[in-house]
Amino acid sequence: MTDGINPEIAPSGAGCVECDATGGWWFHLRRCADCGHIGCCDNSPGQHATGHATGAGHPFIQSYEPGEDWFYSYETQQMYEGPELAAPHSHPAGQSVPGPSGRVPADWQLHLN
Repeated sequence: MTDGINPEIAPSGAGCVECDATGGWWFHLRRCADCGHIGCCDNSPGQHATGHATGAGHPFIQSYEPGEDWFYSYETQQMYEGPELAAPHSHPAGQSVPGPSGRVPADWQLHLN
């Protein structure tokens, strides 16, 4: 196991933990490679993946988008290849992007960072 990457931990769910708790929405999702926390990307209004990484000290994320398997390190600000993490490897393919359906404002593009 690489320090900061735990391939045995399942993701926390199908959407951003904080956005789901507050009724928010996200553009893309990121998965903490250490604890499985699902947070929204830095283009999303909440930027919860980065907030989690900063607060928890977990340096690596992996994309949680279908068909993407890249890793990113907040410490080095570089992309990496990494091990296969525990399934599932993305949010459900039918989940809207941005999402979740029903919480995304009609003018969502104006709210991206």
